[in-house]
Formats: sequence, C-alpha cells, structure tokens
Amino acid sequence: MAITDWPAAERPREKLIERGAAALSDAELLAIFLRTGVAGKSAVDVARDLLSRFGGLRPLLQADQSGFCAAPGLGDAKYAQLQAVLEMGRRHLAADLERGDALTSPTATRQFLAARLRDYPFEVFAVLFLDNRHRVIAFEELFRGKIDGAAVHPREVVRRVLHHNAAAVILAHNHPSGVAEPSRSDIAITRRLSEALGLVDVRILDHVVIADSPISMAERGLL
Repeated sequence: MAITDWPAAERPREKLIERGAAALSDAELLAIFLRTGVAGKSAVDVARDLLSRFGGLRPLLQADQSGFCAAPGLGDAKYAQLQAVLEMGRRHLAADLERGDALTSPTATRQFLAARLRDYPFEVFAVLFLDNRHRVIAFEELFRGKIDGAAVHPREVVRRVLHHNAAAVILAHNHPSGVAEPSRSDIAITRRLSEALGLVDVRILDHVVIADSPISMAERGLL
C-alpha cells in the first residue's frame, strides 16, 4: 500500500507536522528524506531496508559516497542532499554559539563539538577560542593523528590563542573508538596546556572528550 493510502495520522510527513519531528521513528524520518519508494515498496519500507543494511541511522549518515550510492533507492543526488542537510545541522549548532552571547549552555557547546568531531575515523584535537566574556571568537581543528592519539603541541596552541587574542579556551578531541573515558595522555596534555596557557593568562574552561557520550574533564575534576 502506498503511503498516500495510509490514514493521515500515520503518514510520516503529516505525523511530523502534527506531532513534531521527535515523534517519528528513524525509518519515518528517513522516508521523508527519500520522498518516494521503489516498485513494490513504500518509502518507509525502503527506509527500513536501508537502516537494516547499514546497521542504523548513524552508520547510514556516516557512509562514504560509494557505499551510500550502492544501496537501492539511493544515488549521487541523494548523497548530495544528505551532505547538505548534515552541513546545515552543523552550521545551525555553530550559529547558536556565534551570536555574540556568552556561553551559558554546556549542552549546546558539547552538541556543537560533537557535531564537528564525532564522526572522524581518526583523532582530531580542536580549540574553541573565547573572549573575556566567554563569547566565541573562533573554532579551529589544530591537530590530527592516528586512531591511537594526536600529537598536540602546546606552543602551537599558545600561538593560535595569541593570534585570536583569546582570554579563555575550551579544548576538545574525539575518541574514534566511541569510548569517551579520558586517558592518562589526555589528562597529561591538558595539564601541559594549562601550564603553557597560564603563562599568557589564558584559562582552560573545559576539555571535552567526544565519543558516543561526550565527557567533560572539568566536571570530572581533571583540569
């Protein structure tokens, strides 16, 4: 049965308008993105098949172009649309941090950092530069490394801090393993950076480890 033949309350698009996007399942959200099904299958059926094929929504969104386009019902046009949607989401989160207001929401900050760093297959170390009122000046990815760790150079971090005339920073890096627990090297480099930045009167407000569930080292008392 085509989706247009379903009761209105069960159609994904109408359900979203009536109850909000959060009320939809992964398959229903994906069906709205797909718009149409294939012969003998509705868009929801195709969406369920895709979620099963990729192992869930996140692996589907992370798939490279060749893997994504090889799946039935997808292709280059859908891949381009999906990348545009994902980038709009990242920019939306960034805009929340760049409106000139001081950072007041740790949750929004972590969501932004997670959106930027979570899906890399290798470690990336980044810095959020803040002014003396804790307003965002800039975000930069400074170091990249192998999956077992990134080489972080305090001198380069200090140089970028002075370039932006920052008064405080939030550090972040990802754990591609999906486990956010800070390692001994994470704690050690945070302390080295704290000492180096202290020489130029710059505070580290937090060091967020990005994985499936981000961890704040400040909240852990590790700064």
